[in-house]
Amino acid sequence: MRVTKLARAGGVTAETVHHYTREGLLRPRRDPRNGYQLYDAEALGRLRLIDRLRSLGVGLPEIKQILSWADQDSPPVVDRYTPLAEQGRHFCLRIQELQAIARWLDSIDHDNASEAPSLR
Repeated sequence: MRVTKLARAGGVTAETVHHYTREGLLRPRRDPRNGYQLYDAEALGRLRLIDRLRSLGVGLPEIKQILSWADQDSPPVVDRYTPLAEQGRHFCLRIQELQAIARWLDSIDHDNASEAPSLR
């Protein structure tokens, strides 16, 4: 698929796809007839992973490292997992925050909008 189609399928802009490609996070092949960048289903999966990690506050250097590990045939040494483990703790805290917000939103009584739910 071409850049625009990949961007639409991944819920990002074409410029985001171009940026991730320039950063080496996405690796398209070239159409020999016209030189267009073409992406496959794996690129869409990578794009979605990148987007989710970015939404959690993970920087592009860390994402590049995570994707590099994913591309390796053999598992990396334990020391390489340290930055990812630290991010994992951040993810857990973020998940707890989002779950608290979801519970608060679920507690809203739609039938009685005059009563504001507690933020505690």
